[in-house]
Amino acid sequence: MDKLSRSSRSYTTSSSHSRRNIGIAFLILSLVFGFNFTLDYFAPRRRTNSAGHFQRDVLQRCRSLKIKAGPASDFYSRSESDRFVHGTKPTLIKNAKIWTGMDNGTEIISGDILLDKGLIKALGNVGKSLLSQYKDDELVVMDAQHRYVTPGIVDVHSHIGDASSPSLEGAEDDNSVKGTIAPWMRSLDGLNTHDDSYALSISGGVTTSVVLPGSANAIGGQAFVIKLRKTDERSPTSMVLEPPENLHLKTSISRHSAGTTPWRHMKHACGENPSRVYSDTRMDTIWAFREAYNKAAQIKKQQDDFCARAEAGDFEGLGDFPHDLKWEALVDVLRGRVKVNIHCYEAVDLDALVRLSNEFKFPIAAFHHAMETYLVPDLLKKAYGNTPAVALFATNARYKREAYRASEFAPKILAEHGIRVTMKSDHPVLDSRHLLYEAQQAHFYGLPDNLAIAAVTSNSAEVMGMGHRIGYLKVGWDADVVIWDSHPLALGATPVQVFIDGIQQLYDPYVISKPEAFQETPKVPNFDKEAHEAVKYQGLPPLTPKTSSAETVIFTNVKSVFTRSGAGVRKLFSFEEKGALGDVVRSGKITCSGQCVKDHFVENADVLVVDLEGGSIFPALVSFGAPLGLEAINQEPSTNDGNVFDPLMSPVPSILGGDSAVVRAVDGLQYNTRDALLAYRGGVTTAITAPSHRKFFSGLSTMFSTGASHKLEEGAIIQEVTGLHFSVRHFGSPSVSTQIAVLRRLLLNPPEGDLGEQLKLVLQRVMPLVVEAHSADVIATLILLKKEIEYQKGFSIKLTVTGASEAHLLAKELGEAEVGVILNPPRLFPHVWEDVRILAGPPLTEHNAITKLVAENVTVGIGNLEIWSARSTRFDVAWASLEADGKLSKEQAIALASKNLEDLLGAKIDDEETDLVATTSGDLFELNAKVVAVVSPKRASVDLF
Repeated sequence: MDKLSRSSRSYTTSSSHSRRNIGIAFLILSLVFGFNFTLDYFAPRRRTNSAGHFQRDVLQRCRSLKIKAGPASDFYSRSESDRFVHGTKPTLIKNAKIWTGMDNGTEIISGDILLDKGLIKALGNVGKSLLSQYKDDELVVMDAQHRYVTPGIVDVHSHIGDASSPSLEGAEDDNSVKGTIAPWMRSLDGLNTHDDSYALSISGGVTTSVVLPGSANAIGGQAFVIKLRKTDERSPTSMVLEPPENLHLKTSISRHSAGTTPWRHMKHACGENPSRVYSDTRMDTIWAFREAYNKAAQIKKQQDDFCARAEAGDFEGLGDFPHDLKWEALVDVLRGRVKVNIHCYEAVDLDALVRLSNEFKFPIAAFHHAMETYLVPDLLKKAYGNTPAVALFATNARYKREAYRASEFAPKILAEHGIRVTMKSDHPVLDSRHLLYEAQQAHFYGLPDNLAIAAVTSNSAEVMGMGHRIGYLKVGWDADVVIWDSHPLALGATPVQVFIDGIQQLYDPYVISKPEAFQETPKVPNFDKEAHEAVKYQGLPPLTPKTSSAETVIFTNVKSVFTRSGAGVRKLFSFEEKGALGDVVRSGKITCSGQCVKDHFVENADVLVVDLEGGSIFPALVSFGAPLGLEAINQEPSTNDGNVFDPLMSPVPSILGGDSAVVRAVDGLQYNTRDALLAYRGGVTTAITAPSHRKFFSGLSTMFSTGASHKLEEGAIIQEVTGLHFSVRHFGSPSVSTQIAVLRRLLLNPPEGDLGEQLKLVLQRVMPLVVEAHSADVIATLILLKKEIEYQKGFSIKLTVTGASEAHLLAKELGEAEVGVILNPPRLFPHVWEDVRILAGPPLTEHNAITKLVAENVTVGIGNLEIWSARSTRFDVAWASLEADGKLSKEQAIALASKNLEDLLGAKIDDEETDLVATTSGDLFELNAKVVAVVSPKRASVDLF
């Protein structure tokens, strides 16, 4: 049954299915006909709508090409900053001397500053009605105590974050080595938010930096302006000031409706750097520029032609908008929306880039480094568009050929030609914490005070296209403010507080009490003659000193006299009032000091009278650390002595004596180098120099006169051999433990040969063992090694540690072990891992390394890293004295770079034979003082400048 039933059901179903298929077929035909009718009916309208969207998109994109860079027209209607952090309390800074940046940097007003919502809300006389809007518990009130207040320091050339500190292989992101041309690279993509430099730079008043790609490429890529404060987001992007719209940030607000777009920034470089990386000549580099700009110009023309058709309504066959992501930034340069910053030194390169700017019609924001610009100011004015600004170092120069003609008077000369001057750090080449020091030096060498401050504030802001919000203290500008403990151009000026976006950056800062004189604009020497000669001699004016022919030289109007005496430096006399008589020098020696001078004025006598106008006489300074006398141009091997063979790196040739050979720096001395002569003219009349080396072993140092013309001259070599030098560093290979093991074996069992003989002199305490070490762990090991050697040998040895970045951590132990320390450089920086634990000094810490070590009876000296910086040793001495805040006397400060250095390095100089230096208008601690003479007892002469 079941089977029959199924059969009947099957029949019925089959018949029904046939009828249903006929209905479905009819329905499908109706739907198809209806769908095709619908398509045909609506197709024109659909095509019209799609075309409309396309046309609108094209026209909008074409309109965007014409948008100018800069602030929106309604920018100053903002009630709060786009960088305002909610919860930040408003701050009233009272009783301030306010450097506003207005009137070409000459405007200084007294009054108050109200900061709120990340902006400056009021300036000068802040009305009670405005203050009444704030509750007592929400307004932070800070008394500036009539101190100077400036905008935050602005660094136009930095690699902070990209070449981060400490330098580690995994954190070097400032250069691409993929090709000569790379406009598509972005410095932001390598920005390390954990760079140790941010906090240090902020403590120097730096609030904003342009982070540029490096200079290995002709076109290195896109740069970004950042504010240095930490953000809650902790990302690189959150540090960017006015992010360009091509970053495609979800939070970015398009300003197309306001007819503006944020400025973009790009790095170019010419000359030696790209040439060395890619083995190009200057001709190759300039051709690479032209080829790149030609490519960008072709794309720009294609875009402009495309838009011309679209704007004329010709969309038929128009195609896609011409675009190439790799070249879009360079096309934007041609549209005038990018601040182009060019690393360029010599006239030959400056000329080439000026021609390039005119050929492709793009403006140059600034030439950086630009050390020959002061020789060709009229050339700069021929650049396309506005005259480029110039971003300079103050005295950092001569480290390569194209920097050889640099002049400390360049800022002054350029400013006199109406060219905007900015000072920059090239961080970490120079520690941007001390960018203000560059402005101070520029002022010392003739840049007017208003322009010197502007060179690191308003001028810098204008150059980077941010003058509408930073670089000035004005209502509506960003609340980036620095309160200084002294006049900003006074040497050692230190922040009392720093605000970025209205947020305090220093927590419980240590404030130094500066003398009243430091609250006034520093008076500086007149260098008009020297500046004229710098141009006349194309950057190479004569530097050889002129020796007085007079038998007797009388220095009058001497304010103070310091001399060497026994264990240190002492003040011989001091007059508070200008006009006191001073010193009589006969045959290079002081024969009379004080009122007795008047007895030596004899009519018709062979006497030269030098009026010091309230100046000073003090012991000449000593340079150590840089290879002064062993190199003329650091990056030119043909001008240098070169590096010694290192037995830990490779076998020493037998002809030299094998591994027991010892090299003497005295044999490789070069005289009449420009940096040595500049040091001499700066009061640094002697240098102690060790042989240049790569790693472990150096050799025997020597002491020589920086003012001598050649080695055979009387007094040219002061002491042939001073100390025996090694280094124990974290080089990676060989290990630190290996280096210590070698030192231990050498000292316990001196080998045969020259090295063994020198080690015996160390063991007999005839000469010091001088070891460069930075890490506190290595220094601790050296202290233990010294004790081990002394225990086994039964007598003490003289050990000096140089570099010594972390020595302060062992101050007590160093004092007890009688180990001397040379801080090199004196203002420490975390260059590498073994420098990380530095003692920063005010305002971050009360003590710095010098005061910490001196407090534990450690003999301390200060040195320098590069030969160009030897000339500024007097400023290092003055800075050390100021930063010590009374913990270091002037006598002790002078000894840091004279008597102490000689003792620590094995120089045995009779106090009666040490040089003396004379300054006009002040002593070496004052910016208005100028070195005018060197008195040399050993050579029985007086050199005049």
